[in-house]
Amino acid sequence: YWRRFPTIIVAEHSKIDCEYRVSNEMMSACHFVFLIAMVGIASAFLPPAKPLGGISRKTQIIPSFHMFDKVFEDEGPLGKGITVGKIQVALTAGDRSPSSILGLLERKARADDDSSYGLARSAYDVCMALLRKEDDWVGACSQSQWFKGGDSGKAESTFNTWADKEGAKFEKEYIPESSNDDKVGGSTTVVVSMIIEIQGDATEFDGAGYTREATKKVLSNIASDCMVEEGDNVNAVEIFWTPSDPEEVLSKNDMIIDFPELIDM
Repeated sequence: YWRRFPTIIVAEHSKIDCEYRVSNEMMSACHFVFLIAMVGIASAFLPPAKPLGGISRKTQIIPSFHMFDKVFEDEGPLGKGITVGKIQVALTAGDRSPSSILGLLERKARADDDSSYGLARSAYDVCMALLRKEDDWVGACSQSQWFKGGDSGKAESTFNTWADKEGAKFEKEYIPESSNDDKVGGSTTVVVSMIIEIQGDATEFDGAGYTREATKKVLSNIASDCMVEEGDNVNAVEIFWTPSDPEEVLSKNDMIIDFPELIDM
């Protein structure tokens, strides 16, 4: 079972056509080829990169033209372009009372505030609730992808793809009712997934799951950045959790099968 928050897109999409020309007087073609050759030779003598913490993770190499993209990007309060990020945290819940993480998630779902501030506030509250439950964490992971401001359509498509991938893991959406507050179920493992599309490149998503400090840093960054300018920099938010049915229990084996990307903590 899963619960999905409403989504709102508040960014105005604009297409920016930029033409970049390099004068022959500044650099000749032969000098440019020579420079590339020298960089290639030098890189051959660099030592190979070691996986962080003994855990192998595939690293995406950002093409050099992204560096030029950022040079010509307009800069907002949180930097340039658009970032789509995801963080997932697994934790144990001793009960399902209103004070538990499940109780907070259900209250946020029933609030149903589709405004930009409402979505940003939901992301903030969930991040803060997870930070307060640090002692209960059992796993986490995160990822992100940056887009130019002119590629807002690609950013939205990536956001939708990631959200649909999480939603497809479960049989149906479960909408909590207020009457569930009286149903205090037993202990269970809980997995909370947050996908956010936010303007700029300042929000750091990398590192969740490797250490507790790194996980805290990612959650803190999201919480602080999403409230900048009263949430106007947040384009979209999706928050999922499982289990949401008060009678369902998520075991450690279920978590490993449904969320293999989680890193044990």
